[in-house]
Amino acid sequence: MRQTLLDLRRIAAERKIAMLTCYDASFAAVLDRAGIDSLLIGDSLGMVIQGHDSTLPVTVDDVAYHTRAVARGSQRAFIIADMPFGSYQGSPQTGFDQAVRLMQAGAQMVKLEGGEEMAPTIAFIVERGIPVCGHVGLTPQHVNRFGGYRIQGRGQAAARIRAAARAVVEAGAEMLVIEAVPEPVGRAIAAESKALTIGIGASSTCSGQVLVLHDMLGVATDKRPRFVKNFLRDAGSVEAAARAYLAQVQSGQFPAAEHVYSDSN
Repeated sequence: MRQTLLDLRRIAAERKIAMLTCYDASFAAVLDRAGIDSLLIGDSLGMVIQGHDSTLPVTVDDVAYHTRAVARGSQRAFIIADMPFGSYQGSPQTGFDQAVRLMQAGAQMVKLEGGEEMAPTIAFIVERGIPVCGHVGLTPQHVNRFGGYRIQGRGQAAARIRAAARAVVEAGAEMLVIEAVPEPVGRAIAAESKALTIGIGASSTCSGQVLVLHDMLGVATDKRPRFVKNFLRDAGSVEAAARAYLAQVQSGQFPAAEHVYSDSN
């Protein structure tokens, strides 16, 4: 039976949530057998599947296609679909319309990036019955504004990231991805947020962790961020690697100190 948002809240009360990105039915089945709690059809597919140098070329059609595949391949994991660049930054109605397409493809929640500027869209979508996961910190769809994939929230910028997180949650987001921020910032957001918090280069104190599948397996071709760990190296199989990731997230062994950022490194 497929897990629900309520199930994830129950899990978070007992242990950490383990999430991975996933893009096809075969890997979805493997990750299901390994016990991964949630699968994210990330717009990272633009880089690891399509070969682009950013997530920006990904379309709603792309994400819907891969969401359908993942939904068919998995039976248990909670499914979240990314809303790609340009699909929700216009009017709230446009965002809702595109979110509907992803839910009809098999998602149980949609994820979108941004802070205060996205609050009206988040509220509009949530009020119409679609759960939303926010995403703050390093938001890959803003790569051109950031000047690259750089850690966010250092120094005085920490207050801006925390304010963005508060705005997203107050608008109705029930989950929040926190990416590539100094550990104290991630810890502070996790402590003050009523939403489930999912870290990726943030803090081990978050409700759970997420990695891009290809990074977890050590097959990504680009320079690996600090928060990445290769779980396949000593595992022997993809399923064993996923089980190792699950166990280390649950135990708090991952992320370790070397996988998170400080204000200086």
